[in-house]
This record gives sequence, C-alpha cells and structure tokens, in this order.
Amino acid sequence: MKEENEDFNLSVKGNIRDLLAFKNLISKRRKLIHKASSEPIEEDQIKLLSNSLHPLKQSLVISEIEDETKSTRTYRLISDKEGDSLAYFRAGQYLSLKVKINDVIVTRPYSISSSPLDCLNGFYEITIKKTEDGFVTNYIWDTWEVGTKIESSGPEGSFYFEPLRDGNHIVGIAGGSGITPFKSIAMAIVQGLIDTKLTIFYGSSEEEDIIFFDYFKNFESQNPGKFKLIHVLSCEEVNLEGCEKGFITAEIIEKYLDVSNCSFFICGPQVMYDFLDEELEKFELPPKSIRREVYGQIKDISSCIGYPQELINKTFSIKVETGNLETEILGLANESILIALEKAKLAPPSSCRSGSCGYCRSRLVSGEIFVNPREDGRRLADKNRGFFHPCSSYPISDIHIIMPRSP
Repeated sequence: MKEENEDFNLSVKGNIRDLLAFKNLISKRRKLIHKASSEPIEEDQIKLLSNSLHPLKQSLVISEIEDETKSTRTYRLISDKEGDSLAYFRAGQYLSLKVKINDVIVTRPYSISSSPLDCLNGFYEITIKKTEDGFVTNYIWDTWEVGTKIESSGPEGSFYFEPLRDGNHIVGIAGGSGITPFKSIAMAIVQGLIDTKLTIFYGSSEEEDIIFFDYFKNFESQNPGKFKLIHVLSCEEVNLEGCEKGFITAEIIEKYLDVSNCSFFICGPQVMYDFLDEELEKFELPPKSIRREVYGQIKDISSCIGYPQELINKTFSIKVETGNLETEILGLANESILIALEKAKLAPPSSCRSGSCGYCRSRLVSGEIFVNPREDGRRLADKNRGFFHPCSSYPISDIHIIMPRSP
C-alpha cells in the first residue's frame, strides 16, 4: 500500500521507513508554517468541507416519480437551491426525511437506492413501499408529486461495506423494501467504488411485490461473478422459475455459498430479523460479521420479552424540559416517547427511529421506561447516567425528561 500527501511529501511504505518519515515531518511542518501568510483565515476550509459532507439538513425537491410495483415508488430528489451540491454518501446509507402531517412534524429514515456517483450528478433516489397502516407512507403516496419540497438530513447510518471490517463477499438478506440499499451497494460494486462480491437472498410474500425485478435480472446477467440474486417466495402459489420457496433459512443460504469469510448485511421488517437471529446462530459467526440496518420503531412493543403486559394502553404523564421551557404531555405505555412528543407538536430531534444514531438522546430525570433489551444500543455510561433514546423507549410510569432542542 502506498499513500501520498503532496503537502508533506510523505509516503507510506513500511514500518521503518514510516518512522523515519515521521521523524522529518515536524521540521517540514515548521517550514510550511513559517512560509504561511500572517493574515487571519477568513474561511475555515476544513469546516466548510465537513459541513458539505455532513450537513445537518438539505433542502430537496422531487424531480421524477417512477412506479416500481403496485405499492412501491421511486422518488428522485434534487437540490432545491440552484448551484448547491448534494452531500456524498456511502452505498447503504439512508436519508432521514422530515414530513409535516396535520401540523405534526415527524421523521422517517429511507435508504438511498441510487449510486453514490449519482449524487455527484445531482440526485438521490429513494424507493418507498406503501403499507396499509402506514401513517407516513400513505401521506407520501397521496400528496407527494413532482415539485414537492422536502427537508432531509445528510446521509446517515453504518449499513455500508468497510474493508477493514468486512469479508470479501457480502451476503445480503433483504425482505420487502429492504432491497433498496442493496441496489445502491450493487451499483457501487460494479462501478468500482467497492471491492467485494454481493449475493442477495431476497424474500417476498408475492411475485408481484418483487421490487427492481427486471433491473436486478439484467444486472446479474451483465456482471457474472460479482453479483447474484436468489428470490425466496413465501406465497402458496409460485410461478417464478429458479426461486426458493418459504423463508430464508440457514439451509437455503448454505445451498448457494460457503459462509466463511462472508459478511452478512440484513435489511427488512422486524419479523424477518427475529427469524434470522435463530437461523444465523447455526453458522456461529462472530458479531462483526452481521450488520442489521435500522428498521424504524418496533410496531408491537408488547410482544417483546420483559414488557409489562398489564400496562398496555395505559396513559402516563410526561414532564418535558427543553431549554428554559417546561411542559407536560401524555403518552401511551405501548407507544414510544418520541411519538408522544411528536403528537404534542414539540418537534423532537430524531433520525433513525431505532435507538441507533443517538440523535434524539435525552435524559430521564425520574420515572421508569421500558427499552427492548435486544435493541438497546446505549453505552453503559449512558445507562448509568440516565440517558435514553425516546424513539426506542416507552413510559411505564409518570416520567420527567430533559430533551434537546431540534437544530
């Protein structure tokens, strides 16, 4: 491996030579500092670069809409400000979109389904599946059109290939709209942005619900050896040739590949995660070999182990401090504290809605909350000091919290 830095003329070639290079580095830096202008820096170039790569928010507008299936659409998003570039991302990351519904501001994370190179050409694509009980997806389906303006976060999430951590073969396991980040990852591999192979096991309940069917079929035929997709259908009547039937099991996975030196990336509904936990245990994989994309809030927290069943639908008081403001709202024991804050129009900060990103991190002053132990991503220090994530925490008594303001 060889890396060059033109400013310091430093080459990384080996341990001894690296140490000798660092020995001379201080004197070179002193010379550069001595030659530098004494005028104050008007603009911090590092800060400007950081802000462009990791913006707190982006103003976007829909430029195109394409139907993928009867219940799935792809939205192309461009900058709403002429001349502004979009923040670059790693294939597999998501955008957290801020949506206002009946004067209530909520956020939802959606994986980017386009290639990282596409954002350099001025657009992102997100692919959204409509669900029967979807509060936000139904609103999007009914109201979003070309020209609709959207406020978004910068690209976020850790669901991406990292060569220092992952094997040279990604095994993607997707369910439903969980296929969307894998489209981005597949494009990045073929375009040379990622040096790995990708095999996807894609579970669908019906043939007509398969997203990107033609796209992936052509992609596989044009890129043999780099990409393969296996469809797994759980419906009773299956007409698709070459697919597997039932659910994605350890037996089906072993039928197609040797799992050693593979990294598993999983994206789909909660029920699929619960099923795969037991299946992947059969492989005795190290924890670093399995990555799970956040899937939003748990739909039925009462089904989680340890949840106090007697509290279902009980209402508790939530005292909220934000800066110098203090208010009191109500929250259901089986709805997250984040939802209670949103219903009260307090505009709480949020992004992943799964307790992973830490964006909504707040402090519990008093009272008790329930956090699903299988999805509790807090550091031990946060647990000991009373910090929690409202998006993945539920009130099981009257509580008093301190919430950060939205930026």
